[in-house]
Amino acid sequence: MVVERPNILWISTHDINPDLGCYRGVWPTADAARTPHLDALAADGIRFDNAFATTPVCAPSRSAIMTGCFPTSIGTHNMRSKSVPPPEVRLLSEYLRMEGYYATNNVFTDFQLEVPGTAFDDCSATAHWRNRPDPTQPFFAAFHGMATHESQIYLDDDAFAARTAELPTEHRHDPQSVQVPPYHLDTEVFRTAWARYHDLISVMDAWAGRLLAELDEDGLAENTIVVFWSDHGAGFPRAKRWATEAGLRVPVIVRWPARIGGGRSRTDVIHLADLAPSMLRMAGVDVPPHMQARPLFDADGSECVQGAYAYGGRDRMDEQRDSTRTVRDERYRYIRHRHPDRPPMQQLYFAEKFPTWKQLRQFVNDEARQLAAGETPDRMTGLQRRTTGACKPVHELYDISTDPFETVDLADDPGHAGTVERLSAALDEWIRETGDVGLIPEEDLVRTWRPEGTRPVTSPPEMEPADDGTLALRCETPGALIGWTTDPPGHELPALTLQERISGDPEADDRVWHIYTRPLPADHRPRWARAWRLGFQGSDQVLLPTSSRLGR
Repeated sequence: MVVERPNILWISTHDINPDLGCYRGVWPTADAARTPHLDALAADGIRFDNAFATTPVCAPSRSAIMTGCFPTSIGTHNMRSKSVPPPEVRLLSEYLRMEGYYATNNVFTDFQLEVPGTAFDDCSATAHWRNRPDPTQPFFAAFHGMATHESQIYLDDDAFAARTAELPTEHRHDPQSVQVPPYHLDTEVFRTAWARYHDLISVMDAWAGRLLAELDEDGLAENTIVVFWSDHGAGFPRAKRWATEAGLRVPVIVRWPARIGGGRSRTDVIHLADLAPSMLRMAGVDVPPHMQARPLFDADGSECVQGAYAYGGRDRMDEQRDSTRTVRDERYRYIRHRHPDRPPMQQLYFAEKFPTWKQLRQFVNDEARQLAAGETPDRMTGLQRRTTGACKPVHELYDISTDPFETVDLADDPGHAGTVERLSAALDEWIRETGDVGLIPEEDLVRTWRPEGTRPVTSPPEMEPADDGTLALRCETPGALIGWTTDPPGHELPALTLQERISGDPEADDRVWHIYTRPLPADHRPRWARAWRLGFQGSDQVLLPTSSRLGR
């Protein structure tokens, strides 16, 4: 019996904690949420209450989501960089395409490497499952909304009004009523930022609802695995870029009506990186042995047992140079800093213009001036000063079950010495098992990838005609995938912008490259082949012989 492969729809957003209505009572600042569409998705699916990014910033986190590997293991841990992962590492979409899936990405990438031509059938602002040439072909369609990105919180008033124009007045969040975490200043600046954050989540929810409605319109909801996720925590100081609970805790919702009963939640700790092996297992595809993350479900929809811990960390964030590792079980978060002498809120050009960052800097200066005048500093609490302090503790421990805002550090509490010892040992074992390359200076690591600054180039495909008239292709570069196309080279397209190159967007190319998986049959049409290995420059293209040239 032929089993119909499930479709896969990813709906992702940026920079939010579990601040959705369905997480009320689970996450402390979710009380403000107006998210009817995602609440309905959770009611029909499974809500994960302890889901964590591997890294509290987008590019390293997304590299883990798309590869099923820890960034610290494959060299994608510094924000941003162009890493060269081990040759066995591939993108989730490549595995699915090799199994016959139509794979699209709309449109954000940021995987810490250049996206190869073999990654997607379409990676563009118009990419959609509806564009697949065969409506019966299973699809993997990823949509990445930008509404909740931290930059949107700080738009000027007119731009923010335009960004949230669809939000009714009665659904807007009152700055005086929102909950501000105690590690933030209780000021108009922070209250406005938090109200805007919740407004943007409501706008994002409406966008997600439109995608779900399109799935229903197409009659595809029953056998489509829908996954909603955020790439990391909220875009605020002490959250995004910090290896804290607020930096790493994210919403994850999975719905698959054909195989999974809805209206439930799971409290086991999971990684966002678990999504890659999960999609493969649920689609009936073998999970490659090098993937370090674990499937959440089996092909029949049954739940897979997860480990006791979720791991994560942070390394260089643009010009900020720091390194932290953390482990979380269902109750505690343990954090270890490699550079306790460095401040937790180093200079960061991108974020210094944000009003929340500026006000924190202002209050630090205000307290310095109070000291200069012989006064007792009183602009901030001791907890708030931790964010802007000159140094960090060597390690930290928090009981998240009673202290979700991480206000009381228990690391030096004798009553919690056993917990510190247990979690510290688990963290050490994970670092050893996964081969944490964050221990290697970045400059040395880059030299191993690009000796003398030269980017490695994938070898071009080689051809071998067979007696049966087929054409076999191979590539000498370990880990390379070969793509082939009948689309001729087109007109010259605009070069990628600097930001597009930083994000690793695919080369400007209007052709669809099919992944080579078996010898190609004879064909009278011209065909071209090209090879890519992750982290390498793509090979030169090769014109394949037609059937007439093969003597057929």
